[in-house]
Amino acid sequence: MNKKIALIGGTGPEGKGLAKRLAITGNQIFIGSRKQERGKEIAEELTNELNEYPQICIKGGDNREMAELSEIIIIVVPYSAHKNTLMQIENELEGKIVIDAVVPMEFQKGPRSIEVEAGSATEEAAQILENSTVIGAFHNLSAEILMDLKKDVIGDVLITGNNKEAKQEVSSLAEEIGSIRAVDAGPLRNSKHVENLTVLLIGINGRYKAHSSIIITDIN
Repeated sequence: MNKKIALIGGTGPEGKGLAKRLAITGNQIFIGSRKQERGKEIAEELTNELNEYPQICIKGGDNREMAELSEIIIIVVPYSAHKNTLMQIENELEGKIVIDAVVPMEFQKGPRSIEVEAGSATEEAAQILENSTVIGAFHNLSAEILMDLKKDVIGDVLITGNNKEAKQEVSSLAEEIGSIRAVDAGPLRNSKHVENLTVLLIGINGRYKAHSSIIITDIN
């Protein structure tokens, strides 16, 4: 696709895994963090790790700087930082596609969903970012599998959103990751169900010591 893509909060396993997978297909990747030096550190780490791929372009910095440089933004911060992070970079996200991959959850004797007044993290993002196009995606992929380029990422990415063209663009981006299929999961109001699936998967993975994902059957 060769897009400029920012991972906001991209210094954790999910952000780094998505960064690696999208970088090796030729996209320019920008790793955002609350602290500029941390973003730069992770960008350098990933660049060194992917040195066998000559087309790699990964840069790092603070969230605001990385969002400003990008065309598509993927939000991968913990839910506790979700609202504040979006409010801080709202201007830099104006007019852009923002992919929210955040799952509202906490651990209390296992993973538990957090109730969100807006309905879901994705809908909360859409309320805050009135001048952006918010799409939900990438919730149900294993961060461990994303990080390990020796393994295929098997599963479906469920895409929610109210803008058909933006959903198609995000679907194309998702399918750059080998073995991934994008599935239209309907409007933004369905995001809560997609986010809650992640909580369910984390519990299953813990019990079975696995890295399971979602596959929707009987569709083309």
